[in-house]
Parts: sequence; C-alpha cells; structure tokens
Amino acid sequence: MAAILELEKVSKSYGALKVADDVSFSVAPGEVLGILGPNGAGKTTLFNLISGDVCADVGRVLFGGEDVTHRRPHQRCRMGIGRSYQIPQPFGGMTVFENLLVGATYGGAMSEAQADPVCIDILEKTGLGKKANLLAGSLTLLDRKRLELARALATQPRVLLLDEIAGGLTEHEAVELVSLIKDIKMQGVTMIWIEHVVHALLAVADRLLVINFGSKLAEGEPDAVMNDPEVKRVYMGIEV
Repeated sequence: MAAILELEKVSKSYGALKVADDVSFSVAPGEVLGILGPNGAGKTTLFNLISGDVCADVGRVLFGGEDVTHRRPHQRCRMGIGRSYQIPQPFGGMTVFENLLVGATYGGAMSEAQADPVCIDILEKTGLGKKANLLAGSLTLLDRKRLELARALATQPRVLLLDEIAGGLTEHEAVELVSLIKDIKMQGVTMIWIEHVVHALLAVADRLLVINFGSKLAEGEPDAVMNDPEVKRVYMGIEV
C-alpha cells in the first residue's frame, strides 16, 4: 500500500544547531505511528516540518504522493494534514462549538451549513456535546485537550498529528483519552502521535519511531523498539 505521508532525507538547522538531521520515514493510510525521544530530541520540529510551520532546508515532504515541502500551513491543512498542539490553544473567548466551526470552515474549507452537522457529530464523539455552549477558556485541562483534538478533527484530516495530548492528565483521564483515540483510529484516520506517556502510546501505536538529537535512532514494531538496547539507554536511561 502506498504511503500517505513520507519524509525523504529531511534536515533543518538553526545556525549550528541541527534540529532535524537527514530524517526519512513513511506512514501508511490508517496507521498510527508513535514518536518517542528525550526532551529536545527534535520531535515537535518534525511536526512543524510536516504541518508547514517550518520549511525544511534539505529533503522533501510528500503527502498523498504530492511534494508539499514548500506549501504553507493553511494549504497543507486544507489538503488534509491536521494537528493538535502540546499546550492547548483554544480561542478562549469563543464557545466550544465556535472553536470547532473555525476549524471546519477555515481549516476544512466548509461552508457554515456544511460545518454545523460535522461539528455537532465531533462534539458528541469527543465527549464535549454537553459543553458546546461553554466558553473554551472555562474548560478543565482534560476538556481543553479534548477540544484541541476535536478542533483538529473538524478540519477533516487524512493525517492527524497529536503532540503530547496525554501530557498532564491523571491516569483515569489518560485512559479516557486513549479510548477516544482508539475510536478515531477505527474510523480510518492516519495518526502520528508524539507522547511521553508511553503506556498510552503503546495502547494505540502500530509502529514506533525514536528520535534523538534530530536523528532517527530506531523504528519498527513497538515491542522490538522498546527492547532495543540503544533506546533503553538513550530514552529510558537504562544501561544495557
């Protein structure tokens, strides 16, 4: 099956600091790729390169077989690349429903008439239906995380980028979130998920990619990657 997203030898530097170093990987349609790595390893930079927030110095980003390396973020979003951010960024003075409408109309290029039923459906699926008319700024952390995910879904992504969406949640809240992400996976949405809550990631991911100092350290089946001696040393601090 042809990959829906590919990075080909992508590099990015800020002066002498190389934050992505010759990174290549691909993601198949419907797959969930988990990304692990120490703080500062370059994980969020990869997302910025995929979403268009940052442009690669070298290499290519392909989406659906098309070279999008120099496409702007809003163009990539409308093509089907949606993302959440590590720190939720809702429009606090707007309602939960209005936040989704922004995603659907501007990110998903829908008319308001098209967007309304889509947003209502996503609110129900993400457990926010009863909070649709609350101001986004009044939500708890879990509900802000849900809203961040819901707004990304409102853009109707073919590939969804999740950046540490379980971070800061209690054990029970993380379990709820994993259940929601599993439901999204069942709907056929391709996902790339950066996460430090490893048990949450392992509950969903089909493959793992480990990044260190901007370079690919390991990639493959979750069990094999987690048992890799170099991954244990670099990520878990275990000398093997």
